[in-house]
Amino acid sequence: MNKAARRNALRIGTQATELMFAAPQVVAHRLGRMRDAGAGTSVRDRHEFQRMGAEKIAAFGESWNQMALQMLKANQQMAEAWMAAWWFPLRAVSSAATRRSFSHAASRMQSSALRGMTGGLGPVHRRATANAKRLGRVKGR
Repeated sequence: MNKAARRNALRIGTQATELMFAAPQVVAHRLGRMRDAGAGTSVRDRHEFQRMGAEKIAAFGESWNQMALQMLKANQQMAEAWMAAWWFPLRAVSSAATRRSFSHAASRMQSSALRGMTGGLGPVHRRATANAKRLGRVKGR
């Protein structure tokens, strides 16, 4: 695993851990707020409940776009590798060159997958941790 792949793997682990703590805090705060509001919700509560749904849709869209972009880049890299093998077949004759090219291709695919996961988790992580901080500061629901 190269340096960039290790850095992305560490970032995924960090984001997942922070998300593991932030998401339940946000859910607990918002459920408590819904319970306390009952049938007569205040303007502040209605804004928070509307924000809750809008943020989920926006985070999903951003995550989807990031992962799709990374998959597009990975597919382009794979197509380049196949085209190089097609146009320069003599490079694949040497077994050492073949092992090196397969190893390099596997490393590139691993890096692409890690970048896709990091990009996909990023928007959800940003919103959940920001909400946990914001809702943690709110006194008196």
